[in-house]
Parts: sequence; C-alpha cells; structure tokens
Amino acid sequence: MAMRIHPEGRTWLTGAVLVGLLIGLIGWTIQGCVWYWSITGGLWAAGMAFLLNFFRYPRRNCPQDPEGLYAPCDGRVVSIQQTFESRYFGEPMMQISIFMSPLNVHVNWAPAAGLLVEKQAHRGHYLVAWHPKASLLNEQTFLAVVGEPPERRYALRQIAGILARRISTYPEKLQWIEQGQEIGFIRFGSRVDVLVPLSTTILVKVGQTVRGRITRLAKW
Repeated sequence: MAMRIHPEGRTWLTGAVLVGLLIGLIGWTIQGCVWYWSITGGLWAAGMAFLLNFFRYPRRNCPQDPEGLYAPCDGRVVSIQQTFESRYFGEPMMQISIFMSPLNVHVNWAPAAGLLVEKQAHRGHYLVAWHPKASLLNEQTFLAVVGEPPERRYALRQIAGILARRISTYPEKLQWIEQGQEIGFIRFGSRVDVLVPLSTTILVKVGQTVRGRITRLAKW
C-alpha cells in the first residue's frame, strides 16, 4: 500500500523538491565536482527522508469503544500524575502525558467521543516537551470535551516542544467529535496531555510506547 502524506506536509515537501531542483541545476553548471554531489546531495536526501517520515499519514481504524479512551497520538508515556485542571472543569484530574519525538507520526486524534465545550490557544515558551513544566508554560491548545453521560469528560492539551512551532487544531468549539476523529497536527516534536476524572482506570504505564487510535489509555 502506497504511503500517504498528510496535507500539513505538502508545502514542506514542495519546498524540498524545489530545493532539490536548484541543487541539480547548480550541479549541472559545475559538472565533475564530486564533493558537491556528495555533500549537497546527501544532505538533501536525508532531509527529504526525514520529511517523508515525519508527515506520513497512516491508515488506522479506531475501535468504537464507549467505555474506553484511546491514545491521541503516537509516542511514549512520560508522566502519569494527579493535577488540578483549572481552565474549564475546575477539579482534580489524572494527567497522562505522551511525548512525540520527531520520528513519530504527529497526527492527533480524539481519545473519546463528546462535545467540544472549550477550545483555548495559549502562547508560551518552548521548553523540551518532556519537561515537567511544559504543561503549564509551553505554547499550547487546550480542549475540553464532555461526552454522554457528562461524567465521561476529558481535557486535552496539544503542547509545543523545543522544535515545534505550529499547532493545528481542526474542530471548532461546540462541535461534536467522534472517537478516533482526527483533531489536529503538531510539528516538529511535541507532547499531548490527556486529563481524565479521578474515577477513571488508567491502563498504561510511564515509559510505555503508545500508538494513536490503537492503544487503550484508560476506561471510564
């Protein structure tokens, strides 16, 4: 099956192709310069391979599981802790933090179905995404989702990392989102926090690798 490229990457890949053509044009004018092709050609090929890997867009089916919450992204669980969610719910919640390295798929999906009751963009710093204070200080988008029944509620933070400079969030406030629906994209290296009620049973551990739309994080 042919690899799909996410729409977020089309501009970057188009630019990379144009750079490749420029490199080829310059190389044609200085024929016989072996070092030129070795260095510039090698760097271009490595950069293109990185972009193709970063913007890959896998086909995955998310189980329709009203009792469960699924990973919103690929990555590694770096923290599971109790925190106080003050931006919308105003209550203690369990926070599951997932670090996405530049080698992970960077699509974000909805862990569970519900109504998007709050959407806030916050400007901030660009600490490394696994830093404990990244949840509070880094640039991020905050989402609050209330399902049916309302006890099935959760919050999501899309957090920029030291390399990330763009967070895309697709749903709008008061829009119903389905479990496994694509909700955003972050580039280039970032973190996603999932906050759930204290009564929720957590099914993953710190250090565990998870896959978006596939790994069951918790159950109501």
